[in-house]
Amino acid sequence: MATLKALRIRIGSVKSSEKITGAMKMISSAKVHKFELELKKLVPFRSQVKSIMAHLLATDTDFRSPLIAEREVKRVGVVVFGSDDGLCGAYNINIFKRLLIELSSIREKYGRDVDVTVFPVGKKMAKAVRKLAGQNLKVEIIPDIDSKMVGKTVNEFGHNLRSRFLSGELDLISAVYMNFLSRSRQNPTAEQLFPVSREAIEGEAKGVADENKLYLFEPDPNTIFNEVLPMFVLSTLQEITIENRASEQAARVMAMQSANDNAKKLLESLQIEFNKLRQEGITTELLDILGGQTEK
Repeated sequence: MATLKALRIRIGSVKSSEKITGAMKMISSAKVHKFELELKKLVPFRSQVKSIMAHLLATDTDFRSPLIAEREVKRVGVVVFGSDDGLCGAYNINIFKRLLIELSSIREKYGRDVDVTVFPVGKKMAKAVRKLAGQNLKVEIIPDIDSKMVGKTVNEFGHNLRSRFLSGELDLISAVYMNFLSRSRQNPTAEQLFPVSREAIEGEAKGVADENKLYLFEPDPNTIFNEVLPMFVLSTLQEITIENRASEQAARVMAMQSANDNAKKLLESLQIEFNKLRQEGITTELLDILGGQTEK
């Protein structure tokens, strides 16, 4: 009967775990919805900035900006977004693998001697990238920068990265993050932040050349371009941050669903085992009773 008691305890424990994972799944689902709404709120601003950039580029002006100036790459910065909390499945592992691919690509493109600085965002990612520190690669953790930073902090982080690029401290800065496609699909991605690639902004100029006849630019297209370009980069960083948080919660939903399913299977298995042991116990007691009656 001691075995039955132990099984009762295990069954109770599994039921509690099932309730907890179910609750965590609901919380994460609500957070995914919250970040989806934040992405939608960002769309009008991003769309307006892209529209302005498109119309400017359609003027065929020779634009000049230190943010798009390419130079010899000797020092590279890589911002890698992860999570501060666990229980999100292979989320951080997949981003870390994408980081390794990005670092390998940087070495192949710019040489083995290029200096790389990794800026981890999130405690889990900071812990993972520390093991990479070594020759020509250092890990720098910026205070107050984490996966849960608000919009103001994201902008400050963006200004910090821009200053490092403009000062020549870093010649190229890229970001590795989890691109949010849907609740069931997230894709680890690398994107160049500085210098701003012409491909990233020229793609917005398609289809607006004819409309540009209606636009007058003051003081001049290049001045406006240099005012709008930093907004374009900051909106990109804001979008990356929100997508990463949405992806984290989506991964947590999947992890909690998997844990919940496993708990149900284990519960069914334990219940069957419990019923078998209880039936065996009843059978043994009946046999003892019948054996006693026979002896009389």
